[in-house]
Amino acid sequence: MKKVIYLDNAATTRTAPEVVEAMLPYFSQHYGNPSSVYALAGESKEAITRSRETIAQALGAKSNEIYFTAGGSEADNWALKAAVEAYESKGKHVITTKIEHHAILHTCEYLEKRGFEVTYLNVDENGVVKLEELKKAIRPDTILISVMFANNEIGTIQPIREIGEIAKEHGILFHTDAVQAFGQVPISVDEYHIDMLSSSGHKLNGPKGIGFLYIRTGLKLRSFVHGGAQERKRRAGTENVPGIVGYGKAVERAVETMEERTAKERELRDYLVGRVLKEIPFVRLNGHRTKRLPNNANFSFQFVEGESLLIMLDMEGICASSGSACTSGSLDPSHVLLAIGLPHEIAHGSLRLTLGEETTREEIDFVVEQIKKIVQRLRDMSPLYEDFMKRENHGER
Repeated sequence: MKKVIYLDNAATTRTAPEVVEAMLPYFSQHYGNPSSVYALAGESKEAITRSRETIAQALGAKSNEIYFTAGGSEADNWALKAAVEAYESKGKHVITTKIEHHAILHTCEYLEKRGFEVTYLNVDENGVVKLEELKKAIRPDTILISVMFANNEIGTIQPIREIGEIAKEHGILFHTDAVQAFGQVPISVDEYHIDMLSSSGHKLNGPKGIGFLYIRTGLKLRSFVHGGAQERKRRAGTENVPGIVGYGKAVERAVETMEERTAKERELRDYLVGRVLKEIPFVRLNGHRTKRLPNNANFSFQFVEGESLLIMLDMEGICASSGSACTSGSLDPSHVLLAIGLPHEIAHGSLRLTLGEETTREEIDFVVEQIKKIVQRLRDMSPLYEDFMKRENHGER
């Protein structure tokens, strides 16, 4: 059996051993329902409190501003739906971007069907929001701006501080989807003027099925799940105690290791990018060259179909993902790559490699060699590539 080289950490991460260890007692030893009054339940309640405090501290927030959810998508849905409902008396206009995660884009589509207006901002060729365009999009009835902290496909980090300042200056709520960024870059909700922030545990070596929504004190957001009085009456349902404990441990771990871990990832990422761009012709790096997540590299290879590249990499034991949405059953290329101006045929030939803390230089070297071979093999089978090379050899353009 081939060794597996996992380079799809933007999709999910391996749950860290110490995170699993922290969770285990809350399945079979401290299994009490946190809402009950006896001592066994108190163990669960205290564990939730500790995790909430750990997460709040990582954001510079108050512990009572952290609300646990089942993941990032739920947190995104809650932020947008509850905010517009609470503030629709002030207006019905929302601003977001064309490169958001579908948890935001599909929620915005839902809001549009219910009478809200949504402006989808363009981004530049690096995937960065144009601040002047944001300012121009603001109207007297704008009640919410939602811009992701860092893009899940191309890794570009947005000017969140400046966006937060613009929102605050105009008295507009500001939400950011920080699912990819939290644990990878330092975040201060006060410094960046963030009113709501979404995150998900499995992106930072925590468990799946747990996330949170940060809600700044004073925001009048309704309950998202109705029922019991959990999460200070804003999100009903018995808490996922093992998940919350694991999330807290993962955040603690991410904060402690962030500087050293991301420095290593950044060095390996730059090494990977340098080799690919130098050694493979007709390829481009997608996203900002430096203002990007430390572990993200997204490439587009001309004359190559991303899905074929993925399958052939998988045959070599390499786990990656494509910028093309065809892997999810759609024939359309990534909305993110189209938004940064790539033509369909190039957007379809995209590959996202996202490194983890266990990635080694030797693995990167192996992956680059395999990409070189596979890309050449696929191009050799492409009539478009053959025609292109004929024209190149004859000096035609």
